[in-house]
Amino acid sequence: MRWCRIEHEGAKRHGIVSDDVIEIVEGSPFGVYRLSGQVVPVEGVVLAPPVIPASFLCVGMNYTSHIKHAQLHGMSSVEIPTRPEVGYRASSALIGHGQPIVKPADCEGRFETEGELVAVIGRGLRRCTRDEAIESVFGWTIGNDVSARNWQHSDRSFWRAKNSDTFKPMGPWITTDVDPMHSRTEVRVNGEVRAEFSTGAMIFDPYDYLVELSKYVTVSPGDVLWMGTDAMVAMAPGDTVDISISGIGTLSNPIESEVPPTAVRKEQ
Repeated sequence: MRWCRIEHEGAKRHGIVSDDVIEIVEGSPFGVYRLSGQVVPVEGVVLAPPVIPASFLCVGMNYTSHIKHAQLHGMSSVEIPTRPEVGYRASSALIGHGQPIVKPADCEGRFETEGELVAVIGRGLRRCTRDEAIESVFGWTIGNDVSARNWQHSDRSFWRAKNSDTFKPMGPWITTDVDPMHSRTEVRVNGEVRAEFSTGAMIFDPYDYLVELSKYVTVSPGDVLWMGTDAMVAMAPGDTVDISISGIGTLSNPIESEVPPTAVRKEQ
């Protein structure tokens, strides 16, 4: 099953994708729901992020090639992790499939995309077993972890390098009947393949992280866990980035330049 979240009649509504149509749902996939009887075509619909999480959890340096790439680009202190650890991102940075990534006017240097598998949690967890972690995953979607590298290296935290508005595209939907540990991830810029890797070739898998995380933090339905990447790909305004994970779908977003604030004031 594929669950989406769309803009419909002035509101965000959940829906179930079936072939080329979406069945509008009353309620939430994480609680009680029913089919509304309304059906809209997939073509032309505006897809919002499939979920807005209370806790936006993320994994870094979870693929060996990513670590080697970081070391080659000046991050000599980065090492292969010995245990699963997570970080957090801002839900305000989320956008949906087809919406533009906006590069800030004062953002200089390397501007990169990272294609990531995203686990969507369907039940609460606290001090869970591995089997409970496996059962807790409602489904899977795709994330584009946009990164401004100069800011990442110069700031004391990732507050703008990873969390600026539009820096976290996610979608296009949640797929519930796939095992992404056997999938392939492909990143394309303007239709050209720039990176491809085995999605499941992680140092620690999603369930390792959920077991460790839930020792200290309560995980709730609708939370998401982004699983890191095995490739960092350069992009620029004017490009379109497509991230595909077999069995899930393709997340596509154009890149635009921010209109400088001074230019906005002049137009007004």
